[in-house]
Amino acid sequence: MGEGVVSVTGLIAHGRGEAFDYLVGERTVPEAQSAERAAAALIVLAERPVITVNGNAAALSAKELGELSRASGAPLEVNLFHRSDERVEKVCSFVERESGEKVLGRKQDGILEGVASDRARCSSEGLLTADVVLIPLEDGDRAEAMVRAGKKVIAIDLNPLSRTSLVATVSVVDEITRAVPNILSQVISLKGDRAEAERVLAAFDNQRNLKAVLDRICQGLQGKGPVRSEG
Repeated sequence: MGEGVVSVTGLIAHGRGEAFDYLVGERTVPEAQSAERAAAALIVLAERPVITVNGNAAALSAKELGELSRASGAPLEVNLFHRSDERVEKVCSFVERESGEKVLGRKQDGILEGVASDRARCSSEGLLTADVVLIPLEDGDRAEAMVRAGKKVIAIDLNPLSRTSLVATVSVVDEITRAVPNILSQVISLKGDRAEAERVLAAFDNQRNLKAVLDRICQGLQGKGPVRSEG
């Protein structure tokens, strides 16, 4: 935050995510593993995948998102809610330094219809023409707008009841520093086998998976397999 990469409200969002992480036991639950494999399958099958990066995603996982970008061929695009030209440059430079990848986002010559904030602005080389978009730590209005635009959306969101999770094509209910390496591993596993990627995706039901996560949380709160910190 001192460098201007993360905003004050980004810290609040991070705290909210930590609270939900406690509810899944601070670990990657089986439902998250299934979603991470489905997310990888969707990326492998995409023609124009893109990974969007906000301040929190940059601070937490810039290096790992760069590795995923290289493995999948999906460019990184910086997109910020609290946007200024100065902050865009800071986040782009930070992500490039940490990831080793050139990023999109300095030039935002496209508009994503249906978003009231500056987050509607995007790159015509990236998000605007993407068919699959990975949106870690996203806000719901932009996720909804992407779905309305016909894009397949992969969310990384610890809240299974958020608008982002509910509208996404694949919702990964996991902490980003665990989720991105898991998705990367599955991309590497699946990218040489489109038939297997298609099978994985066809077998995945996002709403059923989200319900299973909620059931797990509720059972833990009721003492039927308690949710607890794994250390």
